[in-house]
Amino acid sequence: MSSLLEQLQWRYATKKMDVSKTVPQDKVDRIVEAARWAPSSSGLQPYELVVVSSADVRARIRAVANDQSQITDCSHLLVFAAWNNYTTERINHMFDLHVNARGGTNEGWENYRNMLLKSYPARDAQVNFEHAARQAYIGLGACLIAAASEQVDSTPMEGFQPAAVDEILNLTARGLRSVALLPLGYRLSAPRLNLLGSRAEPQPSPEPATDHQALVPFEPSAPAPISQEVQLAWLKMVQHV
Repeated sequence: MSSLLEQLQWRYATKKMDVSKTVPQDKVDRIVEAARWAPSSSGLQPYELVVVSSADVRARIRAVANDQSQITDCSHLLVFAAWNNYTTERINHMFDLHVNARGGTNEGWENYRNMLLKSYPARDAQVNFEHAARQAYIGLGACLIAAASEQVDSTPMEGFQPAAVDEILNLTARGLRSVALLPLGYRLSAPRLNLLGSRAEPQPSPEPATDHQALVPFEPSAPAPISQEVQLAWLKMVQHV
Protein backbone atom coordinates (compact mmCIF):
# COMPACT_ATOMS: atom_id res chain seq x y z
CA MET A 1 0.00 0.00 0.00
CA SER A 2 1.34 3.35 -1.02
CA SER A 3 0.04 5.72 1.61
CA LEU A 4 -1.10 5.96 5.20
CA LEU A 5 -4.59 7.00 4.12
CA GLU A 6 -4.92 3.94 1.90
CA GLN A 7 -3.93 1.74 4.82
CA LEU A 8 -6.52 3.37 7.06
CA GLN A 9 -9.17 3.01 4.36
CA TRP A 10 -8.34 -0.68 4.07
CA ARG A 11 -8.79 -1.45 7.76
CA TYR A 12 -12.08 -1.89 9.58
CA ALA A 13 -13.22 -3.36 12.88
CA THR A 14 -13.28 -6.98 11.75
CA LYS A 15 -16.23 -8.95 13.11
CA LYS A 16 -15.41 -12.38 11.66
CA MET A 17 -11.82 -13.61 11.66
CA ASP A 18 -10.41 -16.65 9.91
CA VAL A 19 -9.48 -19.03 12.71
CA SER A 20 -7.28 -21.06 10.35
CA LYS A 21 -4.82 -18.22 9.76
CA THR A 22 -1.99 -17.15 12.06
CA VAL A 23 -0.29 -13.77 12.03
CA PRO A 24 3.48 -14.25 11.58
CA GLN A 25 5.46 -13.43 14.69
CA ASP A 26 7.52 -10.76 12.95
CA LYS A 27 4.33 -8.86 12.11
CA VAL A 28 3.09 -9.15 15.70
CA ASP A 29 6.45 -7.87 16.93
CA ARG A 30 6.29 -4.83 14.66
CA ILE A 31 2.72 -4.04 15.75
CA VAL A 32 3.74 -4.23 19.41
CA GLU A 33 6.81 -2.13 18.61
CA ALA A 34 4.49 0.67 17.49
CA ALA A 35 3.15 0.92 21.05
CA ARG A 36 6.69 1.18 22.38
CA TRP A 37 7.29 4.25 20.25
CA ALA A 38 3.92 5.89 20.88
CA PRO A 39 3.93 9.21 22.77
CA SER A 40 2.62 9.52 26.31
CA SER A 41 2.13 12.29 28.85
CA SER A 42 5.48 13.31 30.39
CA GLY A 43 7.07 10.33 28.62
CA LEU A 44 6.00 8.01 31.44
CA GLN A 45 4.41 5.29 29.24
CA PRO A 46 2.21 4.18 32.17
CA TYR A 47 0.94 0.92 30.71
CA GLU A 48 2.06 -2.51 29.65
CA LEU A 49 1.03 -4.96 26.94
CA VAL A 50 0.11 -8.59 27.39
CA VAL A 51 0.28 -10.61 24.16
CA VAL A 52 -2.03 -13.60 24.51
CA SER A 53 -1.53 -16.42 22.01
CA SER A 54 -2.71 -19.25 24.29
CA ALA A 55 -6.05 -20.58 23.05
CA ASP A 56 -7.05 -21.59 26.59
CA VAL A 57 -6.40 -18.14 28.02
CA ARG A 58 -8.22 -16.45 25.15
CA ALA A 59 -11.21 -18.74 25.74
CA ARG A 60 -11.32 -17.67 29.38
CA ILE A 61 -11.18 -14.02 28.36
CA ARG A 62 -13.96 -14.52 25.79
CA ALA A 63 -16.20 -15.85 28.57
CA VAL A 64 -15.96 -12.47 30.35
CA ALA A 65 -16.06 -10.38 27.16
CA ASN A 66 -19.64 -10.79 25.97
CA ASP A 67 -18.74 -13.95 24.05
CA GLN A 68 -17.11 -11.94 21.26
CA SER A 69 -15.81 -14.47 18.75
CA GLN A 70 -12.83 -12.41 17.60
CA ILE A 71 -11.10 -13.12 20.93
CA THR A 72 -10.80 -16.83 20.20
CA ASP A 73 -10.81 -16.69 16.40
CA CYS A 74 -7.92 -14.23 16.28
CA SER A 75 -4.28 -15.22 16.10
CA HIS A 76 -3.04 -13.01 18.96
CA LEU A 77 -4.88 -10.92 21.53
CA LEU A 78 -3.25 -7.73 22.82
CA VAL A 79 -4.36 -6.62 26.28
CA PHE A 80 -3.55 -3.02 27.19
CA ALA A 81 -3.07 -2.71 30.95
CA ALA A 82 -2.60 0.70 32.56
CA TRP A 83 -0.83 1.45 35.82
CA ASN A 84 -3.30 1.44 38.70
CA ASN A 85 -1.59 4.51 40.17
CA TYR A 86 1.39 6.82 39.80
CA THR A 87 4.00 6.20 42.48
CA THR A 88 7.33 7.76 43.35
CA GLU A 89 9.10 4.56 42.32
CA ARG A 90 7.42 4.40 38.93
CA ILE A 91 8.03 8.05 38.10
CA ASN A 92 11.67 7.90 39.17
CA HIS A 93 12.24 4.70 37.19
CA MET A 94 10.99 6.25 33.96
CA PHE A 95 12.87 9.52 34.52
CA ASP A 96 16.06 7.58 35.22
CA LEU A 97 15.66 5.83 31.87
CA HIS A 98 15.48 9.23 30.18
CA VAL A 99 18.55 10.44 32.07
CA ASN A 100 20.54 7.34 31.10
CA ALA A 101 19.48 7.72 27.46
CA ARG A 102 20.73 11.29 27.34
CA GLY A 103 23.90 10.65 29.27
CA GLY A 104 23.06 13.08 32.06
CA THR A 105 20.50 15.48 33.43
CA ASN A 106 20.04 19.21 33.98
CA GLU A 107 18.26 21.54 36.36
CA GLY A 108 15.18 21.94 34.18
CA TRP A 109 14.77 18.19 33.80
CA GLU A 110 15.09 17.58 37.54
CA ASN A 111 12.67 20.40 38.30
CA TYR A 112 10.14 18.72 36.02
CA ARG A 113 10.72 15.38 37.75
CA ASN A 114 10.18 16.98 41.16
CA MET A 115 7.02 18.69 39.96
CA LEU A 116 5.54 15.35 38.93
CA LEU A 117 6.71 13.69 42.15
CA LYS A 118 4.91 16.35 44.18
CA SER A 119 1.68 16.34 42.19
CA TYR A 120 0.98 12.88 40.74
CA PRO A 121 1.35 10.58 43.78
CA ALA A 122 -0.72 13.02 45.87
CA ARG A 123 -3.72 12.68 43.55
CA ASP A 124 -6.52 10.17 44.00
CA ALA A 125 -5.54 6.72 42.70
CA GLN A 126 -8.60 6.53 40.43
CA VAL A 127 -7.72 9.89 38.86
CA ASN A 128 -4.22 8.62 38.18
CA PHE A 129 -5.49 5.34 36.72
CA GLU A 130 -7.83 7.18 34.36
CA HIS A 131 -4.95 9.39 33.24
CA ALA A 132 -2.75 6.34 32.66
CA ALA A 133 -5.55 4.63 30.74
CA ARG A 134 -5.73 7.56 28.33
CA GLN A 135 -2.04 7.05 27.56
CA ALA A 136 -2.69 3.37 26.86
CA TYR A 137 -5.26 4.38 24.26
CA ILE A 138 -2.56 6.32 22.41
CA GLY A 139 -0.60 3.07 22.22
CA LEU A 140 -3.75 1.28 21.07
CA GLY A 141 -4.12 3.76 18.22
CA ALA A 142 -0.51 3.24 17.20
CA CYS A 143 -1.07 -0.53 17.10
CA LEU A 144 -4.21 -0.13 14.98
CA ILE A 145 -2.29 1.86 12.40
CA ALA A 146 0.68 -0.52 12.51
CA ALA A 147 -1.63 -3.50 12.01
CA ALA A 148 -3.15 -1.86 8.94
CA SER A 149 0.32 -1.22 7.55
CA GLU A 150 1.05 -4.94 7.96
CA GLN A 151 -2.27 -5.94 6.30
CA VAL A 152 -3.33 -7.50 9.60
CA ASP A 153 -6.92 -7.11 10.74
CA SER A 154 -7.78 -5.87 14.21
CA THR A 155 -10.78 -5.00 16.37
CA PRO A 156 -10.43 -2.61 19.33
CA MET A 157 -12.65 -3.71 22.21
CA GLU A 158 -13.90 -2.33 25.51
CA GLY A 159 -16.81 -4.74 25.98
CA PHE A 160 -15.33 -6.94 28.69
CA GLN A 161 -15.20 -7.26 32.46
CA PRO A 162 -11.89 -5.62 33.44
CA ALA A 163 -11.74 -7.12 36.93
CA ALA A 164 -12.19 -10.62 35.51
CA VAL A 165 -9.50 -10.10 32.87
CA ASP A 166 -7.21 -8.70 35.57
CA GLU A 167 -7.67 -11.91 37.54
CA ILE A 168 -7.09 -14.18 34.55
CA LEU A 169 -3.82 -12.42 33.68
CA ASN A 170 -2.76 -11.71 37.29
CA LEU A 171 -2.59 -8.00 36.56
CA THR A 172 -3.66 -6.75 39.99
CA ALA A 173 -0.58 -8.24 41.63
CA ARG A 174 1.54 -6.24 39.19
CA GLY A 175 -0.25 -2.96 39.86
CA LEU A 176 -2.07 -2.98 36.50
CA ARG A 177 -5.67 -2.75 35.29
CA SER A 178 -6.89 -3.86 31.87
CA VAL A 179 -8.43 -1.10 29.75
CA ALA A 180 -8.70 -2.37 26.16
CA LEU A 181 -8.35 -5.48 24.02
CA LEU A 182 -7.05 -5.73 20.46
CA PRO A 183 -7.47 -9.04 18.61
CA LEU A 184 -5.11 -9.48 15.65
CA GLY A 185 -5.88 -11.82 12.77
CA TYR A 186 -7.24 -12.01 9.25
CA ARG A 187 -10.74 -11.22 8.03
CA LEU A 188 -12.88 -14.17 7.01
CA SER A 189 -14.39 -12.17 4.15
CA ALA A 190 -14.42 -8.66 2.76
CA PRO A 191 -16.52 -6.04 4.59
CA ARG A 192 -20.08 -5.77 3.30
CA LEU A 193 -20.18 -1.98 3.60
CA ASN A 194 -18.57 0.63 1.39
CA LEU A 195 -16.27 1.92 4.11
CA LEU A 196 -15.33 5.04 2.17
CA GLY A 197 -18.99 6.03 2.06
CA SER A 198 -19.57 5.37 5.76
CA ARG A 199 -17.43 8.20 7.07
CA ALA A 200 -18.67 11.69 7.84
CA GLU A 201 -17.71 14.33 5.30
CA PRO A 202 -14.98 16.73 6.44
CA GLN A 203 -16.32 20.09 7.53
CA PRO A 204 -14.88 23.40 6.27
CA SER A 205 -12.51 25.06 8.70
CA PRO A 206 -13.98 28.06 10.56
CA GLU A 207 -12.39 31.46 10.27
CA PRO A 208 -9.39 31.68 12.59
CA ALA A 209 -10.05 33.55 15.81
CA THR A 210 -6.40 34.57 16.13
CA ASP A 211 -4.20 36.68 13.92
CA HIS A 212 -1.62 33.99 13.20
CA GLN A 213 0.79 36.49 11.68
CA ALA A 214 1.12 38.10 15.11
CA LEU A 215 2.29 34.86 16.71
CA VAL A 216 5.98 34.35 17.30
CA PRO A 217 7.02 31.05 15.69
CA PHE A 218 8.37 28.42 18.04
CA GLU A 219 11.58 26.81 16.91
CA PRO A 220 12.38 23.82 19.12
CA SER A 221 15.96 22.77 19.53
CA ALA A 222 16.98 19.40 18.21
CA PRO A 223 16.41 16.66 20.79
CA ALA A 224 19.32 14.67 22.10
CA PRO A 225 19.67 11.27 20.44
CA ILE A 226 17.98 8.40 22.24
CA SER A 227 19.40 4.91 22.13
CA GLN A 228 17.03 2.27 20.80
CA GLU A 229 17.71 0.02 23.77
CA VAL A 230 16.49 2.61 26.25
CA GLN A 231 13.50 3.66 24.11
CA LEU A 232 12.35 0.06 23.97
CA ALA A 233 12.68 -0.19 27.73
CA TRP A 234 10.30 2.72 28.31
CA LEU A 235 7.39 0.36 27.87
CA LYS A 236 8.60 -1.70 30.79
CA MET A 237 7.33 -5.10 29.83
CA VAL A 238 5.57 -6.92 27.04
CA GLN A 239 4.33 -10.15 28.56
CA HIS A 240 3.54 -13.15 26.38
CA VAL A 241 0.87 -15.59 27.56
